[in-house]
Amino acid sequence: MGKKLKQSQPAVFSMCMLCIFMRVARFCVLYAFCCFLPSRSPAMGNLIKVLGKDLENCPHFFLDFENAQPTEAETAVWNQVSAVLEEAHGILAELQSYNGAGQEIREAIQNPGDLALQEKAWNAVCPLVAKLKRFYEFSLRLENALRSLLEALTSPPYAPMQHLEREQALAKQFAEILHFTLSFDELKMTNPAIQNDFSYYRRTISRNRLNNQQLEAENEVNNEMANRMSLFYAEATPMLKTLSNATTKFVSENKTLPIEDTTDCLSTMACVCRVMLETPEYRCRFTNTDTMLFCMRVMVGVIILYDHVHPVGAFAKTSKIDMKGCIKVLKEQPSNSVEGLLNALRYTTRHLNDDSTSKQIRALLQ
Repeated sequence: MGKKLKQSQPAVFSMCMLCIFMRVARFCVLYAFCCFLPSRSPAMGNLIKVLGKDLENCPHFFLDFENAQPTEAETAVWNQVSAVLEEAHGILAELQSYNGAGQEIREAIQNPGDLALQEKAWNAVCPLVAKLKRFYEFSLRLENALRSLLEALTSPPYAPMQHLEREQALAKQFAEILHFTLSFDELKMTNPAIQNDFSYYRRTISRNRLNNQQLEAENEVNNEMANRMSLFYAEATPMLKTLSNATTKFVSENKTLPIEDTTDCLSTMACVCRVMLETPEYRCRFTNTDTMLFCMRVMVGVIILYDHVHPVGAFAKTSKIDMKGCIKVLKEQPSNSVEGLLNALRYTTRHLNDDSTSKQIRALLQ
């Protein structure tokens, strides 16, 4: 194993050096091209404008999603968020294996007078509802974790870009929350059993109340909790809605903090992800094949949050996110790995269909 690792290191180094050489060569060619243009040439002016805009608006640094470790200054927040994220993998695994009680419910509905089938359906649904309650309660803990990260990554005196570059362990946790959120919502959207089970549970509770019967399950999921859970699962993307509301609430409650500090944190994260995805010398530093998809999920997640929080959204010309560039990066990947992310941009953003959205961007998402 050790020999294989040593043999692979020169190859990785050579690949990185080749990537860097290609990027330097590209800028050298552009520079040489500029030198042959007249100083007042419109072409030269446009080229310099494009290059200047790219360098000014989009930070170029590597955000180490694989290996970032907390500094002493990050440790307190990192520990708090880490305790929440430790549960995330288990939540996704439970949701992925969620099969529902569809068969039992159908049999109970078709045979309303058969008490044995009614009891069978009820016994099948109750543990599933308890699981749905755990998912909902986890969303509340995730909301608090996001708030802690937003406070850390937007606090003065540093700008959002400086925070992300200095506090990479917290930036990584922010990315992990977004990655979990999109993964959870993708699974939820493709599993109609969740809402069917919960609807049956609520109907059964209501029917028994009319008959003055109290079921033991009500002690775990009372009427107030059931109402809140119902609103949560009625959303197509409940976790994303939770994060969006939490971010909006964070902005409204911190009136001394300019809204730009929060939206700039999101746009900077989107930009950094895009640059890492489209830049060979950054991509070659990924050691895990899943990091590309992770990076794409994070980019889409912060775009959606930005679009919900920013007054004019992510698709307007004044947006600090290069939406054309982000969409093109996604479309360069195999369609089976990014279709869910493109659908998230199509159907869960707020401003895509605004008049201010360009026809080119709408065409890219068709």
